[in-house]
Amino acid sequence: MPFYIQGFGFIIIRVGVAMVLFLLASLLIKKEKINWKKHGPRFVLCSFLGVTANMLMFFKGLEITTPINGAVLMLATPVFVFVLNILVNKQKLIMAQMIGILIACAGCVVLMAGRSFSFSSATLPGDILIILNAISYAAFLVTARELLANYHALTVSKYTFIFGFVMVLPFGWQEFTEAKFNLMGTKIILEMIFIIVFTTFIAYLLNAWAILKAGPTLVGAYIYLQPILASIIAILLKKDELSMHKILAILLIFAGVFITSTKNKWYKLKA
Repeated sequence: MPFYIQGFGFIIIRVGVAMVLFLLASLLIKKEKINWKKHGPRFVLCSFLGVTANMLMFFKGLEITTPINGAVLMLATPVFVFVLNILVNKQKLIMAQMIGILIACAGCVVLMAGRSFSFSSATLPGDILIILNAISYAAFLVTARELLANYHALTVSKYTFIFGFVMVLPFGWQEFTEAKFNLMGTKIILEMIFIIVFTTFIAYLLNAWAILKAGPTLVGAYIYLQPILASIIAILLKKDELSMHKILAILLIFAGVFITSTKNKWYKLKA
């Protein structure tokens, strides 16, 4: 993007192909009867929060703000998950999780220390969209839990992307028709396949399974591992160097996620 295809046009491809993959994968499991009267509205809401609003606001936000601003603002996602899980799912307040999230967040800030990021009026609209995207994704993690308690992860993901595809069509159709498919070489096509298969199909499926097994708060906290993995990959590709502040940041993030995953009853307080 944006030479071969613009952001919203790419979302059409990303969501559409992932939807087909989920439809095919769902054939491997026993067909489930959906209680549309009870769960239909939640399916639609999850589609809007987890696919439509999440992807559209993130792509448009990055067009306006800077990548580092986006990375910093996305650190708020686990905090929103933690708060929404208490408010929506009536989850008990676990102090260990709150402390762990704050420690991991501090580690991410240390990891990005020294990089050029600043918030100004020029980036404000994009910054707001990234924040709204973080809230949207956090709400999706929390809202999807009830559906996953009643249906298979593949079933939930399938309908989430079916409704999501219908919702993103009006926003991205024009850009999709303007895409330069004839100029896309093998490298570009392989990159698109990677994004669709690994960072969409597999990522959403594993996220759905993890929400049911580990809960929204812990799933949200693992977002803090992303900058660690990005740093490790950059170092392995010799595009970055390991330093003391990176080691400190990594230790803080690991410690924060570990604390978040503990289930010590001494930390539990009623919300």
